[in-house]
Amino acid sequence: MARPGLPKLIATDLDGTLVRSDDTVSAYTHEVLDRVRAAGIRLVAATGRGPRLTRLTREDIRNADFLVLAQGGWVIDQGEGQILRSERLPGPDLAAVLADLEAEIGPLSVMVEALEHDDSPLWGDYDPTWRYPVVVEQRPRAGCLTGDVIKAFARSFDRHVDDLLAAAQRIVPPHVASVTQAGLNYVEICPPGVDKGTGLAVVAQAVGVDPADVLVFGDMPNDLPMFAWAGWSRVAVRNAHPTVLAVADEVTLTNDEDGVAVYLDRLLSR
Repeated sequence: MARPGLPKLIATDLDGTLVRSDDTVSAYTHEVLDRVRAAGIRLVAATGRGPRLTRLTREDIRNADFLVLAQGGWVIDQGEGQILRSERLPGPDLAAVLADLEAEIGPLSVMVEALEHDDSPLWGDYDPTWRYPVVVEQRPRAGCLTGDVIKAFARSFDRHVDDLLAAAQRIVPPHVASVTQAGLNYVEICPPGVDKGTGLAVVAQAVGVDPADVLVFGDMPNDLPMFAWAGWSRVAVRNAHPTVLAVADEVTLTNDEDGVAVYLDRLLSR
C-alpha cells in the first residue's frame, strides 16, 4: 500500500511526456519509476499507441501494472496477462465519419489501425510527414473499412491539426466516434466513449482505486479526458499543448528534462 500523502495510482502519457524527443527514456526515469512501484503505488501507461506497439510500450515503462492503449480503447492488466478492454469502431461508421468530414473540410489523408499484434502495419495512404517508423500497406480506403478498426488517423492537407480537431469534434456525433489529437498532425478517430479517462476508469475499477487518489501526467489534447477524470493532481510537462497547460494543477519540467521523473523524485522524497 502507498504511504499516506501519496497517490495510490500514477498514470503517465508516454510520447512527449515520459519519452524524450530522441525517443528514449532515461536511466534516471526508469530508476525513479522503480521507486514508485517499490513505494506501493500502481503505475499505468496511458498512451495513444495502439496494441501493435505493446512491446515498445513495455520497454519504455518497464514496471507498469497496466497499459491503457489506443487512446483508452485497449486496457491490459500486465500482472494477470488479461485484456480488460478492447473496443473497435465498425468500418461503415468510420466511412460515414470520413465522408462527413471531407464534405466540409476537403480531402483527408487517412491511415487505419486495424491489427493488434506487435509491429502490425497501418493501412491506407502513406504519409512521408509521419514522425515515427511505421510500415504502411497502401490500400484504397474502401479496402481499409471492410471490417472494424481500432482507430484511424486523418490529416488535412491545408488545415492546422488544432483547427481540424475543432471541426471534427463539431461534426462527428460522440455516439458515433470520439475524436482527439496527440501531436502527430493527425486527428485520431476512435470508437465512441473511448478516451484516456474511460480507459483509466477501467483500471481504477479493477483495483478499487478512487479517481481522487490518481495522479496523471500529460502533454496533448488526448490527455485532457484523464486530466478531467483524475483528482489527486493533474501535471503537465512544460512543453505541453496550451490546452493542457491551461487545465493543469501543476507544471513540471519538459520531457527532455525528465520532468515526470523530477516531479516523482521530489514527491517520494517528502
